[in-house]
Amino acid sequence: MKKYTSILLFLIFTVTCSAQSPIGEGGKQLNFGVGLFDNGVPVYGGIDFGVHPDITVGGQVGFDLGIDYISVSGRGDYHFNTLLEIPQDWDLYAGLSVGILAGIDNNISSSVDLGIQIGGRYYWNSEWGVNLEFGGGNNLAGGRVGVSKRF
Repeated sequence: MKKYTSILLFLIFTVTCSAQSPIGEGGKQLNFGVGLFDNGVPVYGGIDFGVHPDITVGGQVGFDLGIDYISVSGRGDYHFNTLLEIPQDWDLYAGLSVGILAGIDNNISSSVDLGIQIGGRYYWNSEWGVNLEFGGGNNLAGGRVGVSKRF
């Protein structure tokens, strides 16, 4: 936990310029990458829609590389850029997700997929960025790293 707190503080204190929402109302963003899971390495993909200057909603799909599980969920995130005056190159967010985690093998049960997430992104240009996210709950990823593409 100490490591996650340090990363969060680093993201907050290394950015102090004027703020703008990274996606904004009406914006869209694709996300994809790999994560950490108790039973393997999951891959994921999803899309976020800006519904307010500081709020996004969207969906994502993930599965582990052994194809034992698949996760389909909806999510909502609050982006702290305006509140913390973080520049548009950076994006610090937290949110909730809900969906289903389904076992593909008959010996693996399915369950409701409830989770929380906190993450950050750095956009190296106006369209592309790298993301790092940590989550809790029973979703497929305790941590994720990937790429984001804004539209």
